[in-house]
Amino acid sequence: MNIDFNKYSDGLVPAIIQDDQTNKVLMLGFMNQAAYTATLETQKVTFFSRTKQRLWTKGEESGHFLNLKSLEIDCDNDTLLVKVNPIGPTCHTGADTCFGETNHASNFLEYLEQIIELRKQGDPKDSYVARMFEKGLNKIAQKVGEEAVEMVIEAKDNNKDLFLNESADLLFHYLLLLNAKGHNLAEVLNILQLRHAK
Repeated sequence: MNIDFNKYSDGLVPAIIQDDQTNKVLMLGFMNQAAYTATLETQKVTFFSRTKQRLWTKGEESGHFLNLKSLEIDCDNDTLLVKVNPIGPTCHTGADTCFGETNHASNFLEYLEQIIELRKQGDPKDSYVARMFEKGLNKIAQKVGEEAVEMVIEAKDNNKDLFLNESADLLFHYLLLLNAKGHNLAEVLNILQLRHAK
């Protein structure tokens, strides 16, 4: 790969970071030759920090590393597309991308499944999803049962907000259970569609 690090006077090239699984654009950073070399050697994305004036591996303090999947260069040899497997949120604000919620999939439930997959790999101290997965399948299944009972109880009353919130809790934990079993909502929807076609 022939990267033109001399095109700009500071020796840096832009590096667009993209989630390898979801194709979401996560952030933009800058690499010099040393950062590029470190990224290849460690398989963790490393930038040159213009504020710190040193090499900076994303996640070196937070643990939210960007594990390298592939590197591509544009037609002018001066911009990198870096595909990664992110461990935890990418943005310093705690968001999954530095571009807020404008970058998620058009289907919110599909997006939510992607977030669950991402966060289950995070630190249980920082992530409810990671804590649930740390407790194991039985605890996740038990939580689905608890949320279902709470939703049924609220269905017997006339408080719309409580009923809808319990419904949201049930749906979220159901998605956790599907993930824990190695499945996703699309598989369930496919069964419903096949039933509908009969």
